[in-house]
Amino acid sequence: MNAQNPDLPEHLSSLFSRADELAAQLDPPLSAVTDVPRPEHPRPQLHRPAWLTLNGPWAFEIDQGDSGRERGLLERRLDSEILVPFAPETAASGIGNRDYLEAVWYRRTVTVPADWEGLRPILHFEAVDHDATVWADGVEVARHRGGFTPFSADLSVVDGVGPGAEVEITVRARDPHGVPQARGKQSHDFTPTAANYHRTTGIWQSVWLEGVPADEIRSLRILPSLAGRSFALDVPLARTTAGTRLEVVASVPGGAEAARAQGRADLDRAPHHALAIPQDAVRGWGPGAPELYALSVRLLGADGAVLDEVRSYAGLRSTSLRDHEFRINGEKVFQRLVLDQGYWEESFMTSPTDGAITTDIRLALEAGFNGARLHQKVFEQRMLFWADLHGYLTWGEFGDWGVSGFGPTGDNQQPTAAFVGQWVEAVKRDLNHPSIIGWCPLNETHQVIHDRITQLDVVTQAMYDATKLADPTRPVLDTSGYSHRVRGADVYDSHSYEQDPERFRVEQSGLADGEPFANRRDLGPDEMPFADGAFSLPYAGQPYFVSEYGGIWWNRKEAEEAEEAARAGNNAAESWGYGERIRSEEELYTRFEGLTRVLLEDPLMFAYCYTQMTDVFQEKNGIVDFERGRKLDLARLRSVQEKTAAYEREA
Repeated sequence: MNAQNPDLPEHLSSLFSRADELAAQLDPPLSAVTDVPRPEHPRPQLHRPAWLTLNGPWAFEIDQGDSGRERGLLERRLDSEILVPFAPETAASGIGNRDYLEAVWYRRTVTVPADWEGLRPILHFEAVDHDATVWADGVEVARHRGGFTPFSADLSVVDGVGPGAEVEITVRARDPHGVPQARGKQSHDFTPTAANYHRTTGIWQSVWLEGVPADEIRSLRILPSLAGRSFALDVPLARTTAGTRLEVVASVPGGAEAARAQGRADLDRAPHHALAIPQDAVRGWGPGAPELYALSVRLLGADGAVLDEVRSYAGLRSTSLRDHEFRINGEKVFQRLVLDQGYWEESFMTSPTDGAITTDIRLALEAGFNGARLHQKVFEQRMLFWADLHGYLTWGEFGDWGVSGFGPTGDNQQPTAAFVGQWVEAVKRDLNHPSIIGWCPLNETHQVIHDRITQLDVVTQAMYDATKLADPTRPVLDTSGYSHRVRGADVYDSHSYEQDPERFRVEQSGLADGEPFANRRDLGPDEMPFADGAFSLPYAGQPYFVSEYGGIWWNRKEAEEAEEAARAGNNAAESWGYGERIRSEEELYTRFEGLTRVLLEDPLMFAYCYTQMTDVFQEKNGIVDFERGRKLDLARLRSVQEKTAAYEREA
């Protein structure tokens, strides 16, 4: 995974090698089928040995009018083939149709492994956009709404489906155009526009089959306590069986046992265990320090037989807030974040390979960033796995864009109740990853506060409250930039793409007086009665950061083409970034340093997030290009970011 780079600093070279070692010890074995895209286990934090990838060729048909059920698509042969897990809009899928796709259909015959005697075949979909219905041998077995989160279906409920049996799986995915829906960066327009990109419809993450016993460990909820040197584990079970016990073992990856706990599992619906780590075995996870514990959780019968066993891992780390401080493991770590859109030219939201994920993380680290805002999508679990293995900080976010313009001024955003359910699914899925150090349900919601409670107000508060209920251990930012609607939320922030460093310094200077820069829109009372034009509730003294800045427009090839076009009298630009396009790479370094120093030199600023990781289609403001080519000297960016932040110098 680690390409040789003689200019790589020793500490990063050691970190990358350590991540590869951890992967060898913690990553589940590949599927028995490996000659397909993405054969690795999609869920490294909860895995069993009996599993099989279903990625690869599936029968496929576009249902442009969403009339397929009436036209017999559930029964008849589909007219083409697609390569799963790539969306039909992508070249990687073999389809490459970028039109609006109201519905699409998939079909594949699956053989349940003959050696899965006593196991139920569970069909897993990591992500299908947007409304999915699944049939097995013509019997409906699952429905799911939401394009970013996983769902599953128990195939054993269908007559005749068991070890050695063949079962025909049919999937319909509906993706209606022109309705409020969580789309993330998918464009409403036919073509990518502004900061929105090509659409994604249907299956876009891995599909897999798992053999699961009747006495099933449904999930793990792992909450670390650094102060208590322990992990609190909740283990929901499929059923409560007399005489059963749970055994939890933590060990050094590839090494000795560190701790063990055992207790009854026949009283509680979700048995709770405290796993205490001895003082001499404490290994704290932190930025650049991916110290992890391998976990084994076994459900034992009354006779001591193993009824179910899952493998996982966990990191012992903490987050805490005080005044303007956001501490990690009790330390004031300045978060040098980069905005990661998670797109690739040939495969859009789907990482083309597992190695492509590590490439992005390592390029960011090489440029001096210690983490990322995972922006406007719920990234696949493999991304968080590799972030855990690199000690790479992340903020989990929902892809909430797609609900603007569906109401009059002052009621212009219409997030649906489904947002809350989908976000809870995301938090539940990702809760155990130590790399996630904060949650951000929404991004750049924009609605003036006035005298009426709106749908945006209700959904923002509900998503915030649901996050706090699901996870009491991490800070929550109600929305990144613009419309802060939760009074006294854990964190406050703003977005600013001011390109002049001196004006940027003046703009951000109010934090010292308790009046930081806040995104707002000024509307007069004639336009919006009972409104003062503010998007957000007032700042209440929380930890504060600028969670988007920079976005410097630069791509050498396009800049040269633009100069040539200008000489010919054509000033049209086919790409964009923030501010006027700079004229040289050297100018970028000067501007990057000037803007970044403003934030590094503010003792009340705990973090920043630079826009962005890569160029994406028409948006040319990445630290690398869309193909992950090195369009900039990453060492020069790193030298700016390695300067000690004023926040870190404080006691």
